[in-house]
Amino acid sequence: MNVLHPAAKMLVELSQSQDIEAGDGTTTVVVIAGALLEACGTLLSKGIHPTAIASSFMKAAEFATKILEENARPINLDDRESLISAVTTCLSSKVVAQNSELLAPIAVDSVLGVLGDDPNAATNVDLRDIRMVQQVGGTIDDTELVNGLVFNKGSTKSAGGPSQIKNAKIALIQFCLSAPKTDMDNNVVVSDYAAMDRILRDERKYILNQCKKIKKAGANVLLIQKSILRDAYNELSLHFLAKMGILVVTDIERQDIDFICRTLGCTPVAHADSMSADKLGNAEHVGDVAMPGSGHKVVKFTGVKNSGRTMTVLLRGSNDLVLAEANRSIHDAQCVVRSLVKKRYLIAGGGAPETEASLRLKE
Repeated sequence: MNVLHPAAKMLVELSQSQDIEAGDGTTTVVVIAGALLEACGTLLSKGIHPTAIASSFMKAAEFATKILEENARPINLDDRESLISAVTTCLSSKVVAQNSELLAPIAVDSVLGVLGDDPNAATNVDLRDIRMVQQVGGTIDDTELVNGLVFNKGSTKSAGGPSQIKNAKIALIQFCLSAPKTDMDNNVVVSDYAAMDRILRDERKYILNQCKKIKKAGANVLLIQKSILRDAYNELSLHFLAKMGILVVTDIERQDIDFICRTLGCTPVAHADSMSADKLGNAEHVGDVAMPGSGHKVVKFTGVKNSGRTMTVLLRGSNDLVLAEANRSIHDAQCVVRSLVKKRYLIAGGGAPETEASLRLKE
């Protein structure tokens, strides 16, 4: 939001910082700040120095925090029902309020899932450990929490190949399974058919050699990072991998690499020669899953030996607008649970704490 007035700029920044820190209550913060600024105007007109007003506000804020802590009820993160109740209250003002019975447990379980075996020992949670995968089709009621990994596209099967793999050994490669090219843009002029055959034969041999190294390491699922310099794969490489019984997922984004490695326990491989068994990840089952309500397929990794490091939420919705709203709402709900992880108190709603703080401060 672009505003020019200094006070308005401050209110916009205040709302943004509230959204980052707490995830909710952005409107409330602006209303309270507006009321405080109005009070400041009255005090300044009486000739009171701004420093005195600011220090008084700081004292009032400390006292108000004590009042709220006195009236708050301590909560244990093992009390799942209380957490769901708090999250349902957050979702009640959202567009997806009618789906809160489904979304509230998903938000709570996704945050508790990344806290590990002992959630009560945690003091903070990184919401980037929870991946939101959006898939158009179906309704919000089809949204699910996956303890593993989901890609919002199916496996690449233009050359055949398997679509379901049990006891998967997963390799993540950052090199290209296609013919090598020169660093600069050069043209190779071929004058006779014998030379052309030799080029094609060498290209085939080069790609087959790379595929054999992947198979030798024991991989049966291959994730290929997207490349901007040249083709990350070609039809010939997909043909060889299909013959070897390897499931292929292509166009992995660079920013997803870190999340994938932490989830699956694999290590990215930058060159075919450094391919080895210790760099592979594990999953009990990897396969294409058809999404109900649409013709799309996703690749789902389940049975991942992931000791509470990451979670994935598969969001469904009839169109992009519904998905975007559901994504924002679940993020706000997760922020509520994160706030409870940081400070384990529940307090009454409906303006009651604000009224109590106001009455006690007047005293």
